[in-house]
Amino acid sequence: MKFSIDRIENEVVVVENIETKEIKEIHKNLLPSSIHEGTILVFVDNYYIIEEAEEEKRLTSIKEKFNRLKKG
Repeated sequence: MKFSIDRIENEVVVVENIETKEIKEIHKNLLPSSIHEGTILVFVDNYYIIEEAEEEKRLTSIKEKFNRLKKG
């Protein structure tokens, strides 16, 4: 399963399942220390792993959409 970090609230991280759009809360100490809003996580073998390639792909897509909107 893939998740996107929506927000970090103290010791709780709110994530969204990319496929189902389900929202869930995960305690921050269960996640890698270098997370931030927008980080893409994959849940594998009971661990959350940062998926940098997917995060970069999503950021590029968002930037392209924004640029198209700016051009009108």
